[in-house]
Amino acid sequence: MTKQAGGFEASIVEEKAENVGPAGIEIAYERLGNCDAPVVLLIMGGGAQLIHWPEAFCHELVKSGLQVIRFDNRDAGHSTHMVDAPPPDLPAVLAGDMSSVSYTLGDMAADTVGLMDALGIEKAHVVGASMGGQIGQTIAIEYPDRVRSLTSMMSTTGHRSVGQVAPDAMRELFAGPPAETRDEVIQQYVRAMRVVGSPGYPSDENEIAARAGLAFDRGYDRIGMARQAIATVASGDRTERLRQLKVPALVIHGLADRMVDVSGGRATAEAIPGAELVLIEGMGHSLPPGLRSQLAARIAEFVWRVEGR
Repeated sequence: MTKQAGGFEASIVEEKAENVGPAGIEIAYERLGNCDAPVVLLIMGGGAQLIHWPEAFCHELVKSGLQVIRFDNRDAGHSTHMVDAPPPDLPAVLAGDMSSVSYTLGDMAADTVGLMDALGIEKAHVVGASMGGQIGQTIAIEYPDRVRSLTSMMSTTGHRSVGQVAPDAMRELFAGPPAETRDEVIQQYVRAMRVVGSPGYPSDENEIAARAGLAFDRGYDRIGMARQAIATVASGDRTERLRQLKVPALVIHGLADRMVDVSGGRATAEAIPGAELVLIEGMGHSLPPGLRSQLAARIAEFVWRVEGR
């Protein structure tokens, strides 16, 4: 890693941690900022990769004096893909048949803590988006001594009465045959962001398409996405365990989120004692250019407050 004067890195280098966690998998990650600064560990959502944390958002956190680590979950990007797992069957899982579930959010939480171990990080400020928020909640529940603070963004508790995708959005997202080619996957992602993005903030469809193309090239895995999806369902409701948390928590949710209804964020904040809830008008299930600085500033302010500064 190359550093400039003052400790900030001049170039981002992707690295890979091997034999991570109980599963012994490989996790691809990037580390930004001063290695002596407090760690903000970014956990992305289902089917997404480390590149879906926008660079501008990450660098705003670094400019505030924080260290940022973003990484690919299992079954995403350059991390291990669970190709020998049984074929995922979401309808069966929703009906209570868990035979096709190859891992849970608990396993993904263990992966994340294993990455912390590999990097010599005792505690981190955990920030998760969507499924990543659920993984972050699970880390706080199962590894409370490793979490300095928790920020849960556009996420939910796992209770099926809250945080559900809007029915009309579901129909639009899953209409037509599955995308297979690179161009089809890019166009599908652009269409999806039109459906579940942030209507109050302009999006850059050229940027969205470029990021989708890069994600395809790094390791697009439609079946892996399905394995992640059934992991979230199989992990069940965390509400009662969230009530036992003693970690500082910030919950951020968009009032225009059609992918994870805002009821999920409200329920998360209600469950975690002392959690701060931030609801943003016009924000959907995305991190659009017009919100990145605002979100990074809000998270940085919260992290530094926890740090006592």
